Amino acid sequence: MKSILDTRPTLAAEIYKVAEVAGYLWEKGWAERNGGNITINVTNEVGCGCSLPDKALAGPFEIGETLPNLKGCWFYCKGTNRRMRDLARDPMANGSVIKITDDCAHYYIVADTVVPPTSELPSHLAVHNYLIGKGSSYKACVHTHPTQLVAMSHTDAFLKKDVLTKLLWSMIPETKAYCPRGLGIVPYMLPGSKALADATIAAIDEDYDVVLWEKHGVFAIGEDVIEAFDMIDTLNKSALIYRDARAMGFIPDGMTESQMAEISKAFNLPK
Repeated sequence: MKSILDTRPTLAAEIYKVAEVAGYLWEKGWAERNGGNITINVTNEVGCGCSLPDKALAGPFEIGETLPNLKGCWFYCKGTNRRMRDLARDPMANGSVIKITDDCAHYYIVADTVVPPTSELPSHLAVHNYLIGKGSSYKACVHTHPTQLVAMSHTDAFLKKDVLTKLLWSMIPETKAYCPRGLGIVPYMLPGSKALADATIAAIDEDYDVVLWEKHGVFAIGEDVIEAFDMIDTLNKSALIYRDARAMGFIPDGMTESQMAEISKAFNLPK
């Protein structure tokens, strides 16, 4: 059967980036079993105003709420109960392309096979709806379970606003340079719940690109899936440096405030 990727090379390029990142998440141990989710807005890659293929494969399905900014948008989504390691090998057998209906409350599965999207689709779509509403150019949402960052969320000491941000920034200059908006914090909430989605959007609205869900994982947004992954990877590298220093028997000094301010000035950083 011919794939939608065969006729839309720009779409194929974005979906293969998702497959690449899915492989990284599995290799790093951040995607146990079917853990984690990825969605990307591929409306531009499909072509604005493009009609459905000859026949939608399945649907319409309810989103659960009306998201007015998503009218006619297309998304690629990891499939529910699908493993990242399998998505890396075959993204169209372990994910699906969906199109939002004109009522902004339903979607069709368009390609390639009937793979139900992630159970956290409503939460992801709510974030995409927010991003479009803000005029953001961000198209990717990545949720994963970076081991060291999740471990650090198991103590209240790191859950106060920007405490963990400043600590991670101070471990290595690249973290401040490449994750200049820091790390938002969302207290524990039921995975996949509307409350968690709303709290995540609220944190993003405070100007964070990466949000740590207490005792659960990380949610990142970016221009594309590679950028979102790179921010998580960079922040977790700082967490590893902190952990290794503590394992060596000392508390790392970290960079000083003046050293971090120097980086902000040199890179013209937003925060």
